[in-house]
Amino acid sequence: MLNSANNNFVQHAVSVSMEGNMKGYNRKSPQKRRYEMPKYAVPPKKKSGKERAPQPKNTVAMLNELRHGLIYKLESQTGPVHAPLFTISVEVDGQKYMGQGRSKKVARIEAAATALRSFIQFKDGAVLSPLKPAGNLDFTSDDHLENDANKNAIAVDGQKKVPDKGPVMLLYELFNDVHFECINIDGAQNNCRFKMTVTINEKKFDGTGPSKKLAKNAAAKAALASLCNISYSPMMAPQKNAPLPIDDKSSSMELPQIHADTIGRLVLEKFMEVIKGQEAYSRRKVLAGIVMTENMNFCEAKVISVSTGTKCVSGEHMSVNGAVLNDSHAEIVSRRCLLKYLYAQLDLHCNHATAYQSIFVRNTDGQYPYKLKSGVHFHLYINTAPCGDARIFSPHENDTGVDKHPNRKARGQLRTKIESGEGTIPVKSSDGIQTWDGVLQGQRLLTMSCSDKIARWNIVGIQGSLLSSIIEPVYLHSIVLGSLLHPEHMYRAVCGRIEKSLQGLPPPYHLNKPRLALVTSAEPRNQAKAPNFGINWTIGDTELEVVNSLTGRTIGGQVSRITKQAFFEKFGFIMKNLPGITSRKVNKDYGETKADVKDYQTAKQELFSAFKREDLGSWLKKPIEQDQFGLAD
Repeated sequence: MLNSANNNFVQHAVSVSMEGNMKGYNRKSPQKRRYEMPKYAVPPKKKSGKERAPQPKNTVAMLNELRHGLIYKLESQTGPVHAPLFTISVEVDGQKYMGQGRSKKVARIEAAATALRSFIQFKDGAVLSPLKPAGNLDFTSDDHLENDANKNAIAVDGQKKVPDKGPVMLLYELFNDVHFECINIDGAQNNCRFKMTVTINEKKFDGTGPSKKLAKNAAAKAALASLCNISYSPMMAPQKNAPLPIDDKSSSMELPQIHADTIGRLVLEKFMEVIKGQEAYSRRKVLAGIVMTENMNFCEAKVISVSTGTKCVSGEHMSVNGAVLNDSHAEIVSRRCLLKYLYAQLDLHCNHATAYQSIFVRNTDGQYPYKLKSGVHFHLYINTAPCGDARIFSPHENDTGVDKHPNRKARGQLRTKIESGEGTIPVKSSDGIQTWDGVLQGQRLLTMSCSDKIARWNIVGIQGSLLSSIIEPVYLHSIVLGSLLHPEHMYRAVCGRIEKSLQGLPPPYHLNKPRLALVTSAEPRNQAKAPNFGINWTIGDTELEVVNSLTGRTIGGQVSRITKQAFFEKFGFIMKNLPGITSRKVNKDYGETKADVKDYQTAKQELFSAFKREDLGSWLKKPIEQDQFGLAD
């Protein structure tokens, strides 16, 4: 019987071998056979119950994820040689935390746990118990003092690194009571806007996005920024090119994320408030606003201005009386609204009873009669990168490496907006000086891009030439974007491209370097056609003003309240009635009055010269006839 079984086995093996050699040819399709384990094969080992269970992440690893580049320092070693007691410290956000243990590893874990307890709530507190070392441990070994965080941290002039984990995952790791909820869906089916709310310890944080996932991420980022000071801002990411220059007065160019989110939220809420009753004009592509804080107290921050718009005036509607708005781009209009507010604050000094309410104080030790109160800051919000140099990049490509064409002047060029259109072109593509008759005959009226104008504000201030004869220069403290923030390109556009070529600015004029930030709930790309109108509102206004961007006048054909003409009239009134003014007569036209402010004009000319020295083009001016108007009798 045994021989018969062996013969059957051999015949079966030969049969299988022949089937393989016939290369797929069979008279009958072979039946599928169930795979059987060879008789003498070794069965797989069963998992042993003694196998070590995965341990929870220790406190050192958790702290290193949240704060990169930490250094653990051995403070002391006490006790006998066979049973020492180690004390190790770690410094987090300027505060030193201590830990003790029978080994350096345990002491290090205790120090990290102490630090984490200061700003994070842990699940049931279980994570904070130090892990017991398995097996024998050499208590005198220095191996555990190696700072693993130094391997992973990427330092860019002291900047922190963006966390490696996603915001939602990190939030669930750090907090026990986390609940997400979708509370609102706006927009059409192909352009939805979701709003998610995350609740942690009865505190709510909102996030919006074109999908529930992105809205959830935005809400988690807002919560982490507020509760743990953890930021996912692109300003935190290391740049492959030269690092961002650091302001002399601060260790970082980044505005704290919680402050950036507050600025963006305040502007959006104010826009929704002032547009009520005129929803027909809520359609917009670019939204901008300016927020004022005192002593960086964002709980009492005030929205000074809100505006929308993306177009410039048509050449045929130019005014010789300063009665039209030449540039209706949202950020430019918001700055003009701020000028209106500054005039109103100076007007308070014309009455002794209201002078204390003003943001300005008498300047007794300077060449300017008035200056801003100490601690007053202005923050500009734009829902996207300003047009021009700050927006000339691909958001989905990493172009921060070495340029393969170093001789190509692709970055930093002065650019101009196109009449009645969107987008910008390099200023070198335009020919010569703009003339009044040339524009009326058909030549396109060109206006400098928003990036270039913001760079100008960072030299001469945002107060304008007329007010520069009364107050010290006023600069933006920060610029917050709702989307398309690229740290290198944005920094270069607003101040970096001329910082090495500026020479001899008259004090107190200087190169201002505003803080930069991106809100956590980024605005999606708006593919709709931009409207031909824009709105503006300034604190103190009873209603918003709607301006036809192509004509530069209100939709009713009236003169806007933020034109050159309106500001020149306010300037004439201030000069007559403001205490402390020596020369009160304004008997020259608008252009000549501006030219008399010598220090302002010197700083402006130095700005233009700096662009030329860097071979970035020449600043293009409007026809001079626009400024040749006087005060009405």
